[in-house]
Amino acid sequence: MTDALHSQQVPVCPLCGRPIPAHVPQSQHHLVPKLRGGKGGPVVLLHHICHREIHATLSESDLARHYNTTEALRAHPRLAKFAAWVANRPPEFTSRVPGGRRGPRR
Repeated sequence: MTDALHSQQVPVCPLCGRPIPAHVPQSQHHLVPKLRGGKGGPVVLLHHICHREIHATLSESDLARHYNTTEALRAHPRLAKFAAWVANRPPEFTSRVPGGRRGPRR
C-alpha cells in the first residue's frame, strides 16, 4: 500500500513550492550547469516557468559558483520575488519571463 501511495505523490517545485502535476510544463535543472562541470551531477525538477526565470536571472558561471543549491536559488533577491509572485498562480500557469535577461552582455 505504501508503494501505491508513494507513486501517486506529486513532486513539488523547489523554487516556488507549488505542486508539479504530470500534465504541466516542467523541466530538469542541473544545479551545476553541464557546461561548468555539472554533467551527471544533481538535478531538480522545476516548473518550466521557474526554470526559465533562473536562467534569465543568472549566468552559467554564477549558477556554478554561487547558486548551486535550491536554498541559494531561493535566497537570490530576484528569484525570491519571482517565487513569491508565482506561488499564487495555479501549477499550470505559464507566462513569458518578466523583465529582461541578465543585463547587458559584456
